[in-house]
Amino acid sequence: MAQQTRKNLVLSGLEPLIITPESVFVNIGERTNVTGSRKFLRLIKEEKYEEALSIAKEQVEGGAQIIDINMDEGMLDGEYAMTKFLNLIAAEPDISRVPIMIDSSKWDIIEAGLKVVQGKSVVNSISLKEGEEQFIHHAKLIKRYGAAAIIMAFDETGQADNYERRIEICQRSYDILVNKVGFPPQDIIFDLNIFPVATGMEEHRLNALDFFRGTKWVRENLPHAHISGGVSNVSFSFRGNDTVREAMHSVFLYHAIQHGMTMGIVNPEMLSIYDEIPKDLLERVEDVILNRRDDATERLLDFAENVKGDVKSNEKAVQEWRSGTIQERLTHSLVKGVDEFIEIDVEEARLAATKPIEVIEINLMAGMNVVGDLFGSGKMFLPQVVKSARVMKKAVAYLLPFIEAEKDGVSSFAGRILMATVKGDVHDIGKNIVSVVLSCNNYEIIDLGVMVAPEKIIAAAIEHNVDIIGLSGLITPSLDEMVYLAKELDKRNIKIPVMIGGATTSRAHTAVKIAPQYKSTVIHVNDASRAVTVAGNLLNSEKKIYASDIRAEYDAFRETFLNRSRDKNFLTIEQARVNKLKLDWENYNPMKPNFIGTKTIEVDLDVLVPYIDWTPFFRTWELFGKYPAILTDNVVGEQATSVFADAKEMLEVILKEKKLTAKGIYGIFPANQVNDDDIELSDESGKVLEKFLTLRQQSQKTKGAPNIALSDFIAPKDSGKTDYMGAFCVTTGFGVDEWAAEFEKDLDDYNSIMVKALADRFAEAFAEYLHEKIRKEIWGYASDENLTTEAMIEEVYKGIRPAPGYPACPDHLEKPTIWKLLNVEQEIGVTLTESMAMWPASSVSGYYFGNPESKYFGLGKIKEDQVIDYAKRRSVSTEVATKWLNPNIAD
Repeated sequence: MAQQTRKNLVLSGLEPLIITPESVFVNIGERTNVTGSRKFLRLIKEEKYEEALSIAKEQVEGGAQIIDINMDEGMLDGEYAMTKFLNLIAAEPDISRVPIMIDSSKWDIIEAGLKVVQGKSVVNSISLKEGEEQFIHHAKLIKRYGAAAIIMAFDETGQADNYERRIEICQRSYDILVNKVGFPPQDIIFDLNIFPVATGMEEHRLNALDFFRGTKWVRENLPHAHISGGVSNVSFSFRGNDTVREAMHSVFLYHAIQHGMTMGIVNPEMLSIYDEIPKDLLERVEDVILNRRDDATERLLDFAENVKGDVKSNEKAVQEWRSGTIQERLTHSLVKGVDEFIEIDVEEARLAATKPIEVIEINLMAGMNVVGDLFGSGKMFLPQVVKSARVMKKAVAYLLPFIEAEKDGVSSFAGRILMATVKGDVHDIGKNIVSVVLSCNNYEIIDLGVMVAPEKIIAAAIEHNVDIIGLSGLITPSLDEMVYLAKELDKRNIKIPVMIGGATTSRAHTAVKIAPQYKSTVIHVNDASRAVTVAGNLLNSEKKIYASDIRAEYDAFRETFLNRSRDKNFLTIEQARVNKLKLDWENYNPMKPNFIGTKTIEVDLDVLVPYIDWTPFFRTWELFGKYPAILTDNVVGEQATSVFADAKEMLEVILKEKKLTAKGIYGIFPANQVNDDDIELSDESGKVLEKFLTLRQQSQKTKGAPNIALSDFIAPKDSGKTDYMGAFCVTTGFGVDEWAAEFEKDLDDYNSIMVKALADRFAEAFAEYLHEKIRKEIWGYASDENLTTEAMIEEVYKGIRPAPGYPACPDHLEKPTIWKLLNVEQEIGVTLTESMAMWPASSVSGYYFGNPESKYFGLGKIKEDQVIDYAKRRSVSTEVATKWLNPNIAD
């Protein structure tokens, strides 16, 4: 196509951004993304929007020509956050002068952004993943709002991973957009998927070259369309070696731009100047990127070793810090988490001290104060702090016999804090991490463990005369346990401050549900670093002022929150059922599974390793970012790489010594929707086995959008068709607590936490592995599926596996039905607590839906009429139903 005929892509904030054939590469800033920036996520969660604006401003000042905004986080009201942030940006000319990219995997959030965004924006993204009908619907709305769109190279069968698939999906998407939707072709921006090279796998050799060829083909054959992508993916194989990665980014970008790439996400600090790359490195990188030699990967790997540093320099560094004073050496060991010399140095300090206790109070606490200051200022990260605690515990353990021999008392603490996971909940990783961080800051910890009854918490708090009570919980029933405990503390006129934490907890729930029940102070703590600051404020000389400020802040938040909730409109349950998702059952023929019934399964752990999703592993350590990009993150990359190396080391031990076992059970059964919201399961003879109860969305939707329940994905009984549904439970948790206890006995909290974090990852990987086998073999409705692990993690497969307690079905009372249906406890030993938490904790359970129209969704808030209806269907009192569904009941 002649250059002069090309239509320019025109975007705008307050100022236009016109992308012409002569334009330089357009860089997209992505730090205003809650999934990629820990700081931005914290500010948005705390509703510190004014501070969050500074991150957007820094990106614009740093040269970003478009800023990407993403509010996809489970505990956020994404629509509200996107709307509010974009409205605030509109009032900031220094930010709003550039165009906005509205980034979300949830259409409701994208549309909320489109309604308020200023100028001409870009939607990131839509694709054919959910079929043509949905693709066309979204494209028409984007066109109506006057935005451009990123089109991912995905379709119904998965992600494009070679040249042919890229051009096939792009051609089809382009034809639909231009010919059926009337979408301006210059507003189409294709993301052709940038994949790693030099992985050692033959099928990855053409990853970069296929991207270049695909880019060139799009530019030559799809008039006016543009190309974007995330460049850092290409160098994933060399994470930890910035010299090689920077060269790879520059080489890739140099060739991609020559082939027609016009924009993308690139970290300028991870980019070499192409002409300044050493010739020997440039040659080897281009050999890999352009696939010029069969041994290109091996040659680059060998060369990469030469730019990693050498052993002699490390030995010299050790000699330098070992020559410092005793205080400098102890501080170094604590800050760096090095225990090799700790007993030698502690003994030297003991001999120089008047009393052994002084080594703790003076030398060790001086070092830990440095750790606390670095952590509090964001210059040190959680894995490092846990390693510091390990060194501190070993130092104290060495000194204890000397202290006891002299009978000179114990060290004075900054305060005494009781920690407990509430009744019915077995999860303790987060609690243990907070305990370690607090102990590092000179707080005495009374840890009551997991599944602790409220009476025991209150009795222990009084017995030990604690200064603060810390409560943790992961499952939603734990929220009600915390409310109950607050009431009991208040009833007994106890005035001990309470800190609330855990995955399902939130500032909103604490302010709206817990704080009104307790006259004393209750405060939500969203991460370990904040726990130290909060504890200090609760116990210092101005604690009354702090407590008063927190109470006022929560009162104001509660009023705002409730007013916002009241503004939302709801349908009655009858109206919601009328507006249910109506699928074409007449033309749908459910596929009969290859297997019907129940069966146990055991799997070797090495089979599960490729299915591990590492992103949540890093979140456990409060390192926020998506794997593998987190390994090269400017802020947390170094620590992420370090903790990942430790995880891989423990992974080898787990596999070699068979420390964990993977046991599971699954079942597939004939099923039909009955009474709108229920699913009846039977055996092959037609005998009814069990009934699953589902809940239906009740919030008023935009025109044409249905109020969904999981039952909508199963053929109604009156359709005359037999449909199917599955259920499962898997675990990798047996033996975890015992192994973790061995580490704790050796004062090694770091590896104790690591064991539990890896067991959790294996359980999720087992669930992913089994779901794939269900889809492709056992049920077989997607026998031709060929997805990468990344695509499975992104949930691009057909069908869904929702779980009780999660957004689509928050009702934990469904778990006993699964247990009874599959005989879970007798077959694989996994049990349920009274709060419906699974034990062992590293376990996963849920359902299987095979309908290609099924999708994940969030129930949201429901009204009292559905609670009453649900209670009748489950044959329980309204009070019992209210207790279990309370987090989802609209105020």
